Amino acid sequence: MDYQVASGGALKGRLRVAGDKSISHRSVMLGSLADGVTHVTGLLEGEDVLCTLAAFRAMGVMAKGPEQGRLSIQGVGLHGLRPPAQPLDMGNSGTAMRLMAGILAGQAFDSVLIGDESLSKRPMKRVSEPLGQMGARIDTNEGGRPPLRIHGKQKLRGIDYKMPVASAQVKSSLLLAGLYAEGETVVTEPAPTRDHTERMLRGFGYDVRVEGACVRVRGGGKLTACDIDVPADISSATFFLVGAAISEGSELLLEHVGINPTRIGVINILKLMGADLAIENAREVGGEPVADLRVRSAALHGIEVPPELVPLAIDEFPALFVAAACARGRTLVTGAEELRVKESDRIAVMADGLSGLGIAAQPTPDGMIIEGRGVDAPVFAGGRIESHGDHRIAMAFTIAALRASAPILVRDTPNVATSFPGFPALARGAGIGIEEVDA
Repeated sequence: MDYQVASGGALKGRLRVAGDKSISHRSVMLGSLADGVTHVTGLLEGEDVLCTLAAFRAMGVMAKGPEQGRLSIQGVGLHGLRPPAQPLDMGNSGTAMRLMAGILAGQAFDSVLIGDESLSKRPMKRVSEPLGQMGARIDTNEGGRPPLRIHGKQKLRGIDYKMPVASAQVKSSLLLAGLYAEGETVVTEPAPTRDHTERMLRGFGYDVRVEGACVRVRGGGKLTACDIDVPADISSATFFLVGAAISEGSELLLEHVGINPTRIGVINILKLMGADLAIENAREVGGEPVADLRVRSAALHGIEVPPELVPLAIDEFPALFVAAACARGRTLVTGAEELRVKESDRIAVMADGLSGLGIAAQPTPDGMIIEGRGVDAPVFAGGRIESHGDHRIAMAFTIAALRASAPILVRDTPNVATSFPGFPALARGAGIGIEEVDA
């Protein structure tokens, strides 16, 4: 399936985007490992999250739903999982595979984690090596890539681990393994990353201590079931934030968006670029801050993205690169080498796509230099874009069509359903001329 996207348009109205994928994954995982029944509302029913749910069902967890974002999970406790009869398929989700590795490292049975073609190319040494320091035994393919073959009945011990690269997935994997470890597990971050795992562990009654850049958990506790209301995903909201900011005459209200302090890098970056973006009705739901975001079209300008904001917006850069192309002047992004090991090499793929649409976009080892074309005329030429099966690449070039002189065909879009089922319909309702066509 491809997207055929008409050129031009403006975004209007109010909408609620899909539920937060990171929180949805964690709610399924911790709900399955808790004692009692966990009730989840607002769950993202995307393919990635459904793979996580299927994995726990394969290990004996009973769950009702999901139906319209509602899911009830009968937890089995930290030590109640049963051996799966076959490998556990994580689909396209690096988050699921890395976090599950931490959980499965502490089990009394062997397991295997597999994924699709894209996930099978992604590096897993960043979790398998520190988990090995804790006593886990994990075999990988050449280069530390999946499948992950995890040996059970290993005695885990807490470690003091200083992460070489900021990664919420690595931090979370080690914290989850720490639930099964003897003693204390301490993870120190070189820069702040999303803290959904720490917040949710506390919500399930587990003691987590945060001291500056260090997060500490001690093994031997238990998780107690609770209710979780999943906010709308700020990563999904970003495509509409950028779309409204770059298209003249737009005004859009995005409802119930998660504004966790470790996730709002995109808001701060857009504001630095001159976006007309307001946070309204801020409140806290289930331990996570949420708000409505109002965005109007504005004249953006290029910036040097502050390095401290990069880890707080790492998943949002495909859309931010589109915003930079529509800004006046140069935008410089550094410290974003993590983008090279996502579902695609997002630096290379975005640079190729932007260049194909007439933008001066120079990739660098850890970022990109983009010469923005300003606000006075169509920014992008029409054309054909290869998304390389990456959901965020596909959605980024969909919003680029709002400032294009001719239609844009975005190739290979089925993986959009991994993070944002219903994206085409929601985009059409907001004002984007998008059609799904057979490849």
